[in-house]
Amino acid sequence: MAFSNSSDNDDQGLMAEINMTPFVDVMLVLLIIFIVTLPVIQHSVKIELPKASSSVSAAKPEMIQVSIDKNSQIYWNNEIVTLAEYTQKAQAVANNNPPPEVSLRADRRVMYEIVAQVLSTSKKVGLTKIGFVTEAN
Repeated sequence: MAFSNSSDNDDQGLMAEINMTPFVDVMLVLLIIFIVTLPVIQHSVKIELPKASSSVSAAKPEMIQVSIDKNSQIYWNNEIVTLAEYTQKAQAVANNNPPPEVSLRADRRVMYEIVAQVLSTSKKVGLTKIGFVTEAN
């Protein structure tokens, strides 16, 4: 039995394409509905917010310059101190309101142990705002 390619067989084949036009029409209608109803749906709750002044705080925290040179000497605002003296001075200023900020400068050739001791001491007494000073290349 031989099969022939006649035009009669082509008319009976199923269409494998999906018609997207109704889908796009429905999506556009839904989009328009959401655009129109969204401003109506959004409602706000009326609350009384607290008032705050926008003035800058008058009390600026003190800035303490701590330096460590290549010979592991610790400086408190350009005054040579030992680690014990640093601890005493840091304890004395840690209770200030607001607590002071520490600006730490360390020579790149200093042993990290000394820097770690200064950082640890600062944290123990309550000086938590510590900035590291570096040089730009």
